[in-house]
Amino acid sequence: MPTALITGITGQDGAYLAQFLLGRDYEVVGMIRRSASADVVGERLRWLGILGRVRLIEGNLIDLSSIIRVIESCQPDEVYNLGAQSFVAASWQQPLLTGSVTGLGAVNVMEAVRIVRPQARVYQASSSEMFGCAPSPQSEATPFYPRSPYGVAKLYAHWMTANYRESFGMHASSGILFNHESPLRGIEFVTRKVTDGVARVKLGLARELPLGNLDANRDWGHARDYVRAMWLMLQQNEPGDFVVATGRAVSVREMVQMAFSCVGLAADEFVTLRDDLLRPAEVNFLQGDASRARQGLGWSPTISLEDMLAEMVEADLARHRARAR
Repeated sequence: MPTALITGITGQDGAYLAQFLLGRDYEVVGMIRRSASADVVGERLRWLGILGRVRLIEGNLIDLSSIIRVIESCQPDEVYNLGAQSFVAASWQQPLLTGSVTGLGAVNVMEAVRIVRPQARVYQASSSEMFGCAPSPQSEATPFYPRSPYGVAKLYAHWMTANYRESFGMHASSGILFNHESPLRGIEFVTRKVTDGVARVKLGLARELPLGNLDANRDWGHARDYVRAMWLMLQQNEPGDFVVATGRAVSVREMVQMAFSCVGLAADEFVTLRDDLLRPAEVNFLQGDASRARQGLGWSPTISLEDMLAEMVEADLARHRARAR
């Protein structure tokens, strides 16, 4: 039975990846911070019904010694580094923390694997935010132009992954994932903010949905599809970097309209614009070219944006109805 170590297992991607790997008879070990509360740790894993099937072990991305001890303890065959300060908007308020956790944390993982378990295969969660203002559609060959501290930190981690691969012969791959969402997405992210807001409006719990830039375009997929791509990268004979995306760009405005249509409401009647929700530097258009992943991994998305939003709205309706009981 292969063993997989997942950093960031308590997040959206970590939970779905754990579920995916358990379905393929992996032993799944998740690294968690000591400071994380028990409720937060178990929330998404419990929602998927797998909390009791994963082994949780304490460690911290900014502490190399703790990661070394984690890897010594579980001796993983595959390591998925999904841990990060992953909220783009917060990275302007916390640039040093973002750099330490999202950037240097990835190098700590690489270094710990190199020292303790060099034969392990490593996945690094890169991000479409690294492209920033680069022309679209964006592929593995597109020059990077990050527009946030988060994007800059992810870019450092991305190039360090390539450096460890080339310097030490490690099987280290990066997935340049475009936006991917689900009912497990954090409430601070725009898609979940929208679907939760739609549910609240529908149930009479709110009268408006405040948002910032409606004109930004994003390439949105479902996290369940994207964790499958992560696994496929580590099954290849040779490591590499792969863009993971649907190839379809939709504006925030269109996405909001789709979400409201799930409950038979018109978005224009409830959406309000607030300047304080605008980012200091915006990324206007992200659209991925996942040709390499389609050809090299045999990967393609299976869940449409419309179906994903319907699933998210229904989940948020169920959450609010349960709280009202």
